[in-house]
Amino acid sequence: MDVYQPAGASGPVPVVLLWHGRGPDERDVLAPVAHATAKLGVIVLVPDWRPDAPDGGRTHLRESAVFARENVADFGGDPERIVLAGWSRGGKAAVGVALNPTAFGNWRPQAVVGIAGAYGSAAPTTGTVPIDDARVGGSLLAPVPVWLVHGTADPVVDVERSRELGAALEKQGRPVSLHEVATDHAGVIMTEFVPEYDRCLPSTADHAVEAGSRTADVLARAAGITVQHSGGRS
Repeated sequence: MDVYQPAGASGPVPVVLLWHGRGPDERDVLAPVAHATAKLGVIVLVPDWRPDAPDGGRTHLRESAVFARENVADFGGDPERIVLAGWSRGGKAAVGVALNPTAFGNWRPQAVVGIAGAYGSAAPTTGTVPIDDARVGGSLLAPVPVWLVHGTADPVVDVERSRELGAALEKQGRPVSLHEVATDHAGVIMTEFVPEYDRCLPSTADHAVEAGSRTADVLARAAGITVQHSGGRS
């Protein structure tokens, strides 16, 4: 697990536990957006997990959440202000916890942020389908605010997946916000996919820097930090 700490922070600060996507042990992919988020005053924890594990990575994800709650104070974080977030498959995993907390030990983070996630298949954290859980409504849904970020030029997971989930949550009267940015699946976390490495690497392209900065803003806002933002659709 990598720990990104804000410079000059005093007192317990909010925390973001940020999960990577489908590639096993790819926490480094999230380094650009994690650095940008920490600069806004948030401690960011980025663990490795293995979606190719026999249980789909559920044990790794659970263990990272337990570690965050039990140890984040040692890094200057507030265990009562933990935001759960993820990108791509990690985003589906995070949103699954908000919509079906009983399947994840009834833990209710301060908020959940899904970044470029697809919500129409089972979440590795819960084994249930987030969009179906969103449509259940009533007291079965945990009162956890859901923040969604998605690139409008995403060829891997269409932005309609986040729009669909947002509409379902709005229909149930759940707290949700959708932030659309002009980039692709990798750009939303300030990276670009490099075929020869079969991996996302940091990007300095204008669209990726702008979109990744916006994603960092959303993560900080979900953690309770007021930041100014520009561009995109909310």
